[in-house]
Amino acid sequence: MRKPDLTAPPRPADLVRFAPDFGQRFILSVDVEEDFDWDGPLARSSHSLDSLPRLAKFQQFCEGFGVAPIYLVDFPVASAPLAAEILREPLAAGRAEIGIQLHPWVNPPHTEEVNQRNSYAGNLPLELERAKFRKLRDTIETNLGATPQIYRAGRYGVGPNTAAMLSDAAIAIDTSVRARFDYSADGGPDFRDHGIHPWWVDRHGGLMELPLTTIYWGILRNQGPYLHPALWRAPRLRGLLAHLGLLQRIPLSPEGVTKEEALEAIDIAIDEQAPILNFSFHSPSLLPGSTPYVRDEADLDALYDWWRSCFGYLAQRGIRPARVREIMAAVQL
Repeated sequence: MRKPDLTAPPRPADLVRFAPDFGQRFILSVDVEEDFDWDGPLARSSHSLDSLPRLAKFQQFCEGFGVAPIYLVDFPVASAPLAAEILREPLAAGRAEIGIQLHPWVNPPHTEEVNQRNSYAGNLPLELERAKFRKLRDTIETNLGATPQIYRAGRYGVGPNTAAMLSDAAIAIDTSVRARFDYSADGGPDFRDHGIHPWWVDRHGGLMELPLTTIYWGILRNQGPYLHPALWRAPRLRGLLAHLGLLQRIPLSPEGVTKEEALEAIDIAIDEQAPILNFSFHSPSLLPGSTPYVRDEADLDALYDWWRSCFGYLAQRGIRPARVREIMAAVQL
């Protein structure tokens, strides 16, 4: 039996099967985190939670479409009294779900050097990765009154020990894999060969990987898994291929993706028979000026319109929202 490893692409036998009546579904996973300078160096301090109050409006917006967001919170958020004020009630009522997002540079214990490599939690020594994880999990349970069953490593930074750590902690789902992206240039994982179908990372331990959904679009999309990574040194050529409608990589996120592109991606993900479409974005985008994706109020209006269009189209295509407990209940072992 091979060691459970989130960095390894799945084998066909590892793919998760769901009950026929589960159909194709979608989730909305939100990276709920502190506000920091995306262009500056990582730091333990020099951040704020100014965007956090914006979650209340976004929660109401999602409820209007019958969507229960999965809030993947990191330590600065989990330990903030304001987070409890905003999230405790919808979590208790089942109108939202909670998960863990580990940003190691702002998560105690603070014993490692802050640098790019160590920003990927999976690169840390096992005992330190586990200690940070446990501190965050316990803080979430104490302050937000809910037990998380889903995890995402900040910056998608899983490592060789992460899967065993999650299995030992009875986490049901990891959602750290950003399918078809590569972060190895500065020490992160390489997910170029990871697909969009959920798979068992540790079947015995009950740990499923639910990757973020990314598709290839264009005339050459069948060659996307091979051609797009080969052009990593030629970003202008990638841009030209996308402009010509030949090949484009599209993640299901409003950050850097137009709503027209997103609707194309939804169609392709459905055609590729992805059981669960995994949408995501960063909560600071709800406050203009906090991320590169939302600079002003017009951008924020566009973000909400993006979600409105996607939720409407998903309903039109018969793709219903799912909750973590529904996903696990539909699994066929």
